[in-house]
Amino acid sequence: MSHPCSLKVCGDKTYYCTVELTLQVIGGKWKPIILYRLSRDGAVRFSEIKRSIPNITQKMLTQQLRELESDGVVHREVYPQVPPKVEYSLTEMGRSIMPVIDALCCWGREYEAWAETRRERARAV
Repeated sequence: MSHPCSLKVCGDKTYYCTVELTLQVIGGKWKPIILYRLSRDGAVRFSEIKRSIPNITQKMLTQQLRELESDGVVHREVYPQVPPKVEYSLTEMGRSIMPVIDALCCWGREYEAWAETRRERARAV
């Protein structure tokens, strides 16, 4: 039997186990998708991220990028030019989570195929 976890603090996050900490950093509806896009597209501007995730609002994308940056997973580079140019990219810590995000992507494909087979069987009955 596993031992109960004790309350821990990491920066501004409190958690009982490291899975909970991980989900506080990368969890939610949008963060895994943002990370996936950044891993595929490299350093990109806000508008490019927004275009690649059509259902996210500008406000939510801004909030999620700020949180990911604050947690050290995303880097925000501001170029000193007019008009301002800002690019987002994964940090080394952000790149280290990509095997997990890639595994989620693979699982999603497997689930998609399984669900389709299940629907086809239900229709056949």
